[in-house]
Amino acid sequence: MNKTKQSLTVAAFAASLMLAGPLYAGGKHSGDHHDEGGKDHHGASEHHDSSDGHHKQGMGKMFLVKKNIDGYDVSFHVMKAKPGKEMGGSHDFMIKVEKDGKPVNVVVNTKVVHPNGKAESKKTMKMGDWMMAGYDMDHGGKHQMMILFKTPDGKKHKGGVYYPGN
Repeated sequence: MNKTKQSLTVAAFAASLMLAGPLYAGGKHSGDHHDEGGKDHHGASEHHDSSDGHHKQGMGKMFLVKKNIDGYDVSFHVMKAKPGKEMGGSHDFMIKVEKDGKPVNVVVNTKVVHPNGKAESKKTMKMGDWMMAGYDMDHGGKHQMMILFKTPDGKKHKGGVYYPGN
C-alpha cells in the first residue's frame, strides 16, 4: 500500500474511533438494562447511587462516580473498552465536568496509579461532553484514578476515585 493510501486509511480509522466515543459516552452501553424512561427491567430508576456516589451495573461492566470538586460536578466513568475499539488501553477512563447542570469546557490530565504502585499519566481527548483517556487495567486490584483540570477562569482543580470502588 502506498504512503498516501496508508495515511488515508489510518485517518479514516481514527475518525471512526473518534465518532464512536461520543455515542458510547452518551449512556446507551451494551449491558444497560434500561428502557427509554430510565427504568430498568424491574422498574427501578436508572441511578443506583449509594452513599459513596458509586453507580455500578451489569456485573462491573460500568462504573460511575459523581463528585463535587471545588463547586464543579465531576463524573468519573470507567468501562472496559469494546474489543477492537480500545483507545489507549483495555479500559476507557472518562470525565465530564459540569457547573449548574451544563458541561464546562476544560482541559483534563489524568493519572492512574496501578495496584503494583506504578503510575502513568495521559492527556485526555474530547468525546462530546466527555474527556477520555485509555488505560490498561485488566489486571486485578484497585486503581487510583486522578484528574487535574483547568477551568476557563484559569484555575486548576484536582480530585480522584478508586476503581473498582469499595
